[in-house]
Order: sequence, then C-alpha cells, then structure tokens
Amino acid sequence: MASLPHRFKIMIAGNHDGFLDPQSRQHSDIHAAIDYKGIHYLQYATLTLSFPGVQVRQLTFYGAPHIPACGGDDFAFQYPREQDAWSGTIPRAIDVLITHTPPRHHLDLPQGMGCKFLLKEIWRVRPKVHVFGHVHAGYGKENVFWDEGQKAYERVCARTHNSLLSDFLDPLAWLDAAKMVFYGIQGVIWSKVWGGAGTGTLMINASLTYRSTAKLANAPQIVDI
Repeated sequence: MASLPHRFKIMIAGNHDGFLDPQSRQHSDIHAAIDYKGIHYLQYATLTLSFPGVQVRQLTFYGAPHIPACGGDDFAFQYPREQDAWSGTIPRAIDVLITHTPPRHHLDLPQGMGCKFLLKEIWRVRPKVHVFGHVHAGYGKENVFWDEGQKAYERVCARTHNSLLSDFLDPLAWLDAAKMVFYGIQGVIWSKVWGGAGTGTLMINASLTYRSTAKLANAPQIVDI
C-alpha cells in the first residue's frame, strides 16, 4: 500500500490480521511493531481528511475491524455472533464507514454471514458510503435507501423459508414484496425523473479475492463521493 501513488491511504484490519489483535497475536510477536509508512490505520477510530480545491472539502472516516465469530483462536477481532458489539459505537458525524464484516443481507451470503447488529447500527448512523469485505462472494456495489422498502427487503431476507408453497401463501411476504416494488419505483422516479438528491448509503464490498479461490481476481472499485 505504501507504494501506491494516492495522497491518502486508509486501512483497517480483518480476521486474518492476528498480529494487530492482542487476543490472537502470537507470543513471539508481542514486542514487535509496525511501520505504517504514512498509511492511516483505523481501529475503532475516526479520521478527518481535508481535500484542497476551489473550496477545501473534508471527509470523516470511521474504521472498525471486528466480525461475528467464524473461525478458531487464530482469527482476529471476533465476537460471539449473537453478541451486540455495535450499538452506539459508530459516531454519527461520519461520511465513510469502513468495517471488515458486511451488514447482514447486504453484499452478503444468502444465509447471512454479515452482522445483524451492524445493520441496525447503520440504520442509526446512515453514512454516505460503507466499505467492507470479508464475504468475498458479495463483491460489488449496492445503493441502500433508508425507507419502508428497505425494511421490507431486509424482512424478506431474514424470513425462514420452510417450503416454496408456504412462502407463496404467506400474505406478509406478499405485502413486503409489494412494498419493495412500490418504494423501488418511487425512488427511480424521484432520482431519475424529478432529479431529487439521494439520501441513502452506497455500500461497497471491496473484496479483491475472488470467492474462495485465494486469488486476487476482483478489480478495485472506484467511486465518487
């Protein structure tokens, strides 16, 4: 990362960065140190950067590495999956949130490897951009709008699917599906026809590793903020 030409570089840790987590660091590394070479490392920390131009612009970032437990003691920054490790932890006045885990149901695996408590916290904070990784198969971008359609989508994803017939006959599922369609069309009309400004969050699963191949085959993603 230090060799890249970008003016600012920000990083957080993940579950394979055991050196950075005292709980998973090997005994032989206890007294070792890292030279970050000008890279901003965020571990439960906020950073505000200024971007000069016609007018000086500032963006505030918050980074956190922890994930719902999914591995052994050598995995870093883990917490029990049913533990709420997020509520009230993210500052409201941020523009960009950087986490290792995705929020549940967004650029996530169908069974939900992401964190439901992080999703709840993002509903509270609603940053402009949320960047994460961890679930390699979720690579990509998603615009999230904090409305009833979004709530309906997340309820559908969280619903237990017993059988195709029971899902088809579930009136609440049909109601949520109707809400998703209605608010989706409303959002398109507002942004594309009337030119309204978006009030949602751009979520980015920035995993460079392609699925479970251990190969860096996913392209870096570039966005304008």
